Amino acid sequence: MKYGYARVSTVNQDLESQITVLENEGCEKIHSEKFTGTKADRPHFKELLSTLEAGDTLVITKLDRFQVML
Repeated sequence: MKYGYARVSTVNQDLESQITVLENEGCEKIHSEKFTGTKADRPHFKELLSTLEAGDTLVITKLDRFQVML
């Protein structure tokens, strides 16, 4: 399965440009949310990571979207 993840930092920002890129990359399922990258509790991101299996692909539009808080 090919997954996509889109995130913007504020509720006023638009996810559409990232979602369009992910759709063009052939992502079958796209998770998106509006949370700052410094916030550890990003429910859609956590859900996405928990569903990934061997052989799956995760596509993001910018590396900072993938930031994991330990």
